[in-house]
Amino acid sequence: MNSIKQLLLTFIALALFSTFAFAQSDPDSPIRVTFIHVNDVYQFIPVDGGKRGGLARLLTLKKQAKAQNPNLIFTLGGDTLSPSVETRTYKGAQMIDAWNAIGLDYSVFGNHEFDIKTADLLKRIGESKFQWLGANVVYADSGKPFADLPEFVIREFDGVKIAIVGLLLPETKETSSMDDTLKITDYCLTANLIVGRLRAVEKVDAVVGLTHLFMAEDKRLAGCADFDLILGGHEHSLLQSSSNGTPIFKMTADARELGKFNLNFDRKTRKLMSLDWEVIPVTDEIPDDPAFTSVVDRYRDLLDQLSVRVGATGVTLDALSVSARTKETNIGDFIADAYRNSVGADIGFVNGGSIRADLTYNPGPLTKRDVLSMLPFNNPIVKIELSGKLLKEVVEHSVARSAEDSEPGRFPQVSGMSFKFDASKPVGNRVVEIKVGGAPLDESKSYTLATSDFLVSRGGDGYTMFSQAKLISGAEGAPKDSDVFEKAIKDSPNATISPKLEGRIVRID
Repeated sequence: MNSIKQLLLTFIALALFSTFAFAQSDPDSPIRVTFIHVNDVYQFIPVDGGKRGGLARLLTLKKQAKAQNPNLIFTLGGDTLSPSVETRTYKGAQMIDAWNAIGLDYSVFGNHEFDIKTADLLKRIGESKFQWLGANVVYADSGKPFADLPEFVIREFDGVKIAIVGLLLPETKETSSMDDTLKITDYCLTANLIVGRLRAVEKVDAVVGLTHLFMAEDKRLAGCADFDLILGGHEHSLLQSSSNGTPIFKMTADARELGKFNLNFDRKTRKLMSLDWEVIPVTDEIPDDPAFTSVVDRYRDLLDQLSVRVGATGVTLDALSVSARTKETNIGDFIADAYRNSVGADIGFVNGGSIRADLTYNPGPLTKRDVLSMLPFNNPIVKIELSGKLLKEVVEHSVARSAEDSEPGRFPQVSGMSFKFDASKPVGNRVVEIKVGGAPLDESKSYTLATSDFLVSRGGDGYTMFSQAKLISGAEGAPKDSDVFEKAIKDSPNATISPKLEGRIVRID
């Protein structure tokens, strides 16, 4: 069946190429440049039980698009080297191999590229056959571009000059392990200076922003500089918007869709006339390109190890990123319980951004991959003591961005406590009730809390107030989150978990 599909697709592609060749020979036809785009792709194998995504399918779609229009640019909106199960072993090298194999052209840095050590990231950049971009990522001491990367690239097709500028979100320091040798400059100011130069000096005909920003920041960016199109990432959701006349697009994570964008330029004036776009679902109806097999074979041993069963779930588990970052989830409750029990704390506190699978798991077996996909960072769980007053400050911080057009990684999953909040109220005054162990919070009382060392020692996700707490047990020799999670599954009756919502977090607006 697959061979028949492949033959049919080849026939269609040849027919479309003939149509394109005829159109390009017509002096009145536009010059067309096609972008294909994905973002936040953490693994090269398919997801959703094999039904969606997969880079072997992307290669098939890329070849089809190339046959339709040789004027093709393939972009990635950041976040691919980390976090993932494979990255714990290969430090992102597996994704470089995959993107090299399918012929990616450009990627902007995502915040999670900086989860791996800078030395390893520089190695990955050196191994890449595609160009990394990030105009606002610089060395802290000199202000020079990170890794000597260009501030922009310019591609020319039939006399049409298109510039691509990469920009990374300012919260990167809070949401990754970026070291102190690097810093993020203001994306709006950076874009304004660069795009102004591209228009006035380089005389480009179009400027495309390749970004890893929240949508609200992409919209602001469109007002800071004269972009014709912004292709972004970061939210893990299919988003389509516009601001100041600039279209903005993001695809769902892990290549569940491929965005295709045709920029049509007047053949005589080189002026951008129109933009056509299509969102292509990447499903199991699309055959794998056999050229990608060598990448899968290279990592076969690890893939097989990850398929080992560790237990099961009797209910559907909600491990979607948008859920973990906006509301209580059943798997969030279970993980927070595991945190709390592992160190004997009053409270378990998990930042939603650390729960990464971005999947729902149907009732059935849970594998090593499932465990590590949900908690891939290998974070030590530390125990701290803090006052009720400081705990209230922590909870206020956790919902400070909940009214914005974003999915904040700081949003928590909790155990041993519950709270209610009203996101329509001013920041700092949103929490209307907190209970610990079923009793109202006592601001003068001390409580123990189990959480990630990332939040305590680095102030990750902006939790700098944890520095005021007393450290009871630190990261050295501490249990790791994924090990604790796996043990909690195995220790459940019949190694089967069935967590359900308990009203631990309630939004009342």
